[in-house]
Amino acid sequence: MTPIRLFGDPVLTTPAAPVVDFDRELRGLVGDLTETMFAAGGAGLAAPQIGVGLRVFTWYVDGEVGHLVNPDVAAVGEETEEGPEGCLSIPGYRWDCRRHLHVVATGWNMHGDPVRVEGSELLARAIQHETDHLDGVLFVDRLDPDARAAALAELEAAEWTGMAAYLPAPPPVVKVSPH
Repeated sequence: MTPIRLFGDPVLTTPAAPVVDFDRELRGLVGDLTETMFAAGGAGLAAPQIGVGLRVFTWYVDGEVGHLVNPDVAAVGEETEEGPEGCLSIPGYRWDCRRHLHVVATGWNMHGDPVRVEGSELLARAIQHETDHLDGVLFVDRLDPDARAAALAELEAAEWTGMAAYLPAPPPVVKVSPH
């Protein structure tokens, strides 16, 4: 199990690089992501959340465990749903986030074989959430402006966050010579 990076860590807002080597290291990463996701009780976990800037994520939804490498996600239809969403990198918080209700994701498995996953409801939400992580986007960035402002205010008060990435820079301190 690897420690999960928390909100405010720059790796969470940095787009991940495509995987080019489908090797033992990648299989180890998928295993580590899966183990860490289970230990944390999550529905998904993306590589950047454990400090690895590669386009890989795992999921565990409705008893199904899976992973996807270099995913490409497309909405199926126009139907969306606003529902509660949380994140292992923002522990203890949930806010309503709008997501497509049905998606199809294509990519590869850890062995380099093509994969196609069709998901609805919770699986669709997990796929979109984890793919966002690979693009350097957090679900709080998807909230409507008022909800996002309220969420960021709550997170600013949380002791564990590194809010510096989300707050405006403080004004510079200018020292004036006494002479």
